[in-house]
Amino acid sequence: MSETTDNLKERVRAFWQAHPCGTKFSDAPMGSRLFFERVEEHRYSKEWHIPGAADFAGAKGLRVLEIGCGLGTDGAQFALSGADYTGVDLTEAAIELAQKRFELFNLPGTFRTADAENLDFADASFDLVYSHGVLHHTPDTERAVREVHRVLKPGGRAVIMLYHRGSYNYRINISLLRRAGARLLKYEAGLKLVNKLTGEPVESLREHARQLKADADGYLAPGEFLNQNTDGAGNPLARVYSRKQARELFKDFAQVEIKTHFLNKRWLPVVGKMLTRGMETRLAARWGWHLWIYATK
Repeated sequence: MSETTDNLKERVRAFWQAHPCGTKFSDAPMGSRLFFERVEEHRYSKEWHIPGAADFAGAKGLRVLEIGCGLGTDGAQFALSGADYTGVDLTEAAIELAQKRFELFNLPGTFRTADAENLDFADASFDLVYSHGVLHHTPDTERAVREVHRVLKPGGRAVIMLYHRGSYNYRINISLLRRAGARLLKYEAGLKLVNKLTGEPVESLREHARQLKADADGYLAPGEFLNQNTDGAGNPLARVYSRKQARELFKDFAQVEIKTHFLNKRWLPVVGKMLTRGMETRLAARWGWHLWIYATK
């Protein structure tokens, strides 16, 4: 691993250490029972497809590893379904909160900090490896997928979500609309207009404005713009994958199935509010932001 990659991974770790995934979706005291309840409520109301797509109920009796457990929201669903659950995350902040969540709700599970590219588990240790929105943030995603394959038992399954290159969010929202609107963030009136049109929190937009003013050319560079406009200003790394690229990533698996979910209606100005859940589902099946890979070893 080169020094550059080491530095990038440390920046990734530092970003998520400072911004544990999901914490911004609750205004209750961090680590409280109400905090976790509100995070869960937000997650499954906005991303209502997750329980079905992840098939938490089908994990009963299975040894499950979640890579990038975050606050333990999905992990709790596996535990409630009767899985033998282990959660790992790159950051101590996430592990501490996930452990707290399991303790408060009296759930069984094991947690440890770990690097997705170098898992500290023996070969063929798990029946199911689950990772939602994580492996596109590690410098060597290919190596992380090889680790998933290694720790799975023969016949075991990987359920992995990566960001979708062919999505509306990437092709239209990020690449066109957000890029066109970025210049507006330099001005207070423009910032308020973007807030009104998109619903993006003002403080979040101000952080984007600070990044833009500090280094406009760097911020607007294609790769960096993607980083900044997926999981928040300051995010050092994010990637998107086409269906073809995902199949290549998982080429060592015996069987691979791919589906897409999640068309956030907030990204569709005016029209989004009029979409029924059925319409949203049909559109997401082609243009969804979340590329779900179901791979059998």
